[in-house]
Amino acid sequence: MSPLDAVILMAGACLSWWLATQSFPLWWIVPAALGHFFLFCNVFLVWRRWELLWAAVFVLNVATHLAFGRLNWLSPLLFQLPVTVLVIIWQIRSPWYHGILARQINPRLADYLDGTL
Repeated sequence: MSPLDAVILMAGACLSWWLATQSFPLWWIVPAALGHFFLFCNVFLVWRRWELLWAAVFVLNVATHLAFGRLNWLSPLLFQLPVTVLVIIWQIRSPWYHGILARQINPRLADYLDGTL
C-alpha cells in the first residue's frame, strides 16, 4: 500500500461520509468501488480485463436495481459478491498470479521470478 493509496482511501471515506450526511441514497457506491479497487489492485493484483469486467457488471447491477427503485446497498452488493469472488478465483488460478500468498498458491512463480522458468 502506497501513501497515495492511503490518501485515496481517506478521500473516499470522507466523500462517502459527506454523501451519507447529505442523505444521498447512493453514497455506498463510493466505498464499494474504492474497496474493490483496493482489493483488486493492491491485494490480489487482478488483471485489468477482470477489473473492467467487474466494473461493467457493477454498473449494470446498480442500473438494474435503480430501474426497479431499489436504492439500498445490500441487494446490489449481494448480487455483486459472486462476481467479485469469481474474478478473484480466476486471478488466483492464473499461472501468472502474483498477489497475496502468491508463493504458496503458485509455486511456479518463484521459478518465474528467479528466471529459471
